[in-house]
This record gives sequence, structure tokens and C-alpha cells, in this order.
Amino acid sequence: MEGVELCFPQLNTSCTKPKRPHSDTLLIYIVLSFISLLTVTLNLLVIISISHFKQLHTPTNLLLLSLAVSDFFVGVLMFFQIVFIDGCWFLGDIMCVLYNYVGYMITCSSVGTMVLISVDRYVAICDPLHYSTKVTPKRARICVSLCWNCSLFFVSMVMKNNLKQPGKYNSCAGECVMVFTFIEQVADLILTFIIPISIIIVLYMRVFVVAVSQARAMRSHIVAVSLQRSQTVSAKKSEMKAARTLGVVIAVFVLCLSPYFCVTLTGQDTSLNPLSAAFVICLFYFNSCLCVWTC
Repeated sequence: MEGVELCFPQLNTSCTKPKRPHSDTLLIYIVLSFISLLTVTLNLLVIISISHFKQLHTPTNLLLLSLAVSDFFVGVLMFFQIVFIDGCWFLGDIMCVLYNYVGYMITCSSVGTMVLISVDRYVAICDPLHYSTKVTPKRARICVSLCWNCSLFFVSMVMKNNLKQPGKYNSCAGECVMVFTFIEQVADLILTFIIPISIIIVLYMRVFVVAVSQARAMRSHIVAVSLQRSQTVSAKKSEMKAARTLGVVIAVFVLCLSPYFCVTLTGQDTSLNPLSAAFVICLFYFNSCLCVWTC
């Protein structure tokens, strides 16, 4: 095999490294490393700020803290994905399963926390008089705990075949492959994409409608022409801001997660080259990195 570069030259069963321009690989290393480092740093600041200052221990901030924690670990895991860009996994079969298991769990918990944040905002805007009684720090902690535990249970069920025998589906040394049945893929699609995005869209649309109706009600009470013009401009800005926020949250969620589910459901995940697979997975993780800032 002259001219072929192996992941483990001393092994006959080693995988081969795909040939690609060194400049392209270096550019991807730099971009992903920057995104990963930025994600870890910024979310760490959020974690320290909310954890340190007791006055920030509100129900909404506790949900944001949970989101920041999951995003922080996503940033850490992206470093492992960067290692896999050259097509070789050097960390062994157990670390391969552990990496995918942890990454899957924290992204599921991140999506679940996004749903909790949308519920929190819905109650705060649509039922403000009862918000303090319905949404308390204790209930927020319980919801966050349930979210993480449910994510742990769901991922354990979906990956049970891969957890029983790490490296079972690897065809050569230096490969990191996870295989899921069609039922597991459909369950993943429904529980981590269709249901969450449906809940988020419905709740945010309701919040947007209520916010617009409140702005119009405020304008109707303006009598003076000058004040009315000023209020109209302010209300229009508020409406546009709400619309942009709604659009960004949904667009980021759909654009980042759609490629992953399209690839897995069509069965093309095993035929993707490592660079394309790394891009799809990093895009899936990048959604979690942007969640805390769009919310």
C-alpha cells in the first residue's frame, strides 16, 4: 500500500486517511477551534455569573444556567470532533462510545431546556399575574433535573446496542461508528426535533401575538398626537424586535438540526467522508452553542 497513509501504520487492519489539501484541513481546524474556544469561554462566564450572584437565582436564569452548562460541554466536545476531521479516531472504542453518548445527552438536554425556556416566557407574558406563584426557583430546579434525567434515560435506550459492545460496528482500526435502527432514528427525530420545534413555534407565536396586542392596546390609550407618533414608533420597534427574536430562534434550530436528521434518516451517515460527517455533527452541536444567546 505504497503512498497510502494509515491511521495506525503498525496495524494491518488500520483505516486509511483520506487525501485532501493541507490548507483546507488547517482552515477547518482553525475555524472549529475558534468556535469551540469561544463557546467554552462565553458559557463559562454565564455559569460563573449566575452561580456566584444570588440575586440572579431567578427561575429564568436557572434555566439559562442549565442551557449554559450543556453548551459549555458541547464546546468541550467539539475539540474531540476536531481530532476526527482527518478521518482517524485515536482514542479507542470506549472513548468513541463515551464521546457520542455524552454529546447526544447534552444536546438532548439543551433542546429540552429550550422548551422549558419557551414555557417560562409563555407564562411570563401571557399570565404575568400568576407567574410568581406558578414558576418558582424550586420548580425550575425540578424541571431542569427532570430534563437531564429524561435525556440520560432516552440516550441510554437509543444507544443500548452500541453501549453493550463498543467498536462492534467499526470495520477497521481508527474508526468511530455508531449504528442506530430505523425505529431509534424515528424516535430521535420525533422526540428531539419535531415535538420540541412544534412546542417552541406554538408558544413563541402565542407570545408574539400577545406582545403585539399589548402594544396596540397601549397605543389606543394615547390621545395627544405627538405622544401617539412617538409611541407608534416605539411599538413598531418592539414588534419588529419580537419578530426577529422569534425568527432567529426557530431558524437557528431548524437550520442546525435539519442536516443531521436528513443524513441519518436517509442512511447516508456511514457513506459520508469524515470531513462532511464532522461538519454535520459540528453544525448539530453549533445549535446548542447559539441557543443561550438567541434566548
